[in-house]
Amino acid sequence: MHEYSVVSALVDRVEQEARARRALAVHRLSVRIGELSGVEPELFATAFEMCREGTLCARAELRITRSAACWECPQCGSALEAGAVLRCPGCAQPARMRSGDEIMLDQIEMEVP
Repeated sequence: MHEYSVVSALVDRVEQEARARRALAVHRLSVRIGELSGVEPELFATAFEMCREGTLCARAELRITRSAACWECPQCGSALEAGAVLRCPGCAQPARMRSGDEIMLDQIEMEVP
């Protein structure tokens, strides 16, 4: 379960940010997980429950948002529809992934003095 190592690194990083701001507690984390990131949100949430014990995140709420995989043409910027051939119909350029493979910490809500 590699979600555990991802969450462990996340909690460590959040604690660094919280301590740098002399936070008393972290109340909420908002995380975006792409559908092609290789991370299962349910396992991520379970790992968070285990990793947050004894940290400033001990009572923090975890909000997970899923992001869909999207591709676009690197030349003209046209979006490709889901399930389409990954080549721009206008430019014939191979598509590049615009989103959907990310694991992103979007927001930390913390209590500071």
